[in-house]
Amino acid sequence: MKRTYQPNNRKKAKKHGFFARKETNILKRRRKKGRKQLCK
Repeated sequence: MKRTYQPNNRKKAKKHGFFARKETNILKRRRKKGRKQLCK
């Protein structure tokens, strides 16, 4: 039987990566707040 979680790095990056965050205002907000690290 296959496990439920089939990790896929490309899919993960597309959903939660830097460029996915760049599309929204999340990075802008974090930059304004003076965050040391913007994304993981």
